[in-house]
Amino acid sequence: FFFFFELKIILDLYAKMLSEGSWKDYVLTISCKQVSFSVFKNAAENAIYNICKNFKPNNKNLKYCITDSRSRILKNSHDLENLINKINWKKL
Repeated sequence: FFFFFELKIILDLYAKMLSEGSWKDYVLTISCKQVSFSVFKNAAENAIYNICKNFKPNNKNLKYCITDSRSRILKNSHDLENLINKINWKKL
């Protein structure tokens, strides 16, 4: 699963985007290969972004990734904090 410091980084971003009105809801999805934090603009729609942590990545840069609603990888990195802070979430 996400470690405490990883979840804190994600929830800080979620709180910021929630206060701006961009995001409305989230879901944690856990499988044997990865855990993902899915973000929704409206509860009745599909997730607009997924912040994923792969447990056994083939490449170290694929440990953390951000995907869109069609599961296309938008950004990936080996460091979650750098991944989240380098993205301009308003332009995504």
